[in-house]
Amino acid sequence: MKCMYCGYTESKVLDSRPTDEGNAIRRRRECLKCGKRFTTYEMIETTPILVIKSDGTRQQFDASKIKRGIIRSCEKRPVAMHDIDALVLSVEKQISNSLVQEISSRKIGELVMKGLKDLDQIAYIRFASVYRQFRDVTELTDFIKGEKMNKEE
Repeated sequence: MKCMYCGYTESKVLDSRPTDEGNAIRRRRECLKCGKRFTTYEMIETTPILVIKSDGTRQQFDASKIKRGIIRSCEKRPVAMHDIDALVLSVEKQISNSLVQEISSRKIGELVMKGLKDLDQIAYIRFASVYRQFRDVTELTDFIKGEKMNKEE
């Protein structure tokens, strides 16, 4: 951290504490060259992620939409809320760690389906039937048969 008085780049941290809002850390520093003290604030830099919808429009990523979809597919299933929260967090982390600024809703759906497949098979099929927009029962049964074939291999 560069000293605001002399420009020296080395300092020691005397005190660190979170701000009242909890979204930054306040650090009290002392310059190792001139000995003057100054305060810095560190905060997480977030890059907004845009979701490219199937119709080509873009909107800001919202994890609560993923959670609502998962909750709906897990309705009347023995899936704990903490498992749903963990899946939402996992998907959110995967998207954030990909370092992309735009992601397709299709890719998000695939990430959710992958997590649901391990969590609950019925919820997985429910989510897939809405996400993949099957037009009839034949498409759904073909999808399920394909999943069984992949599982046996």
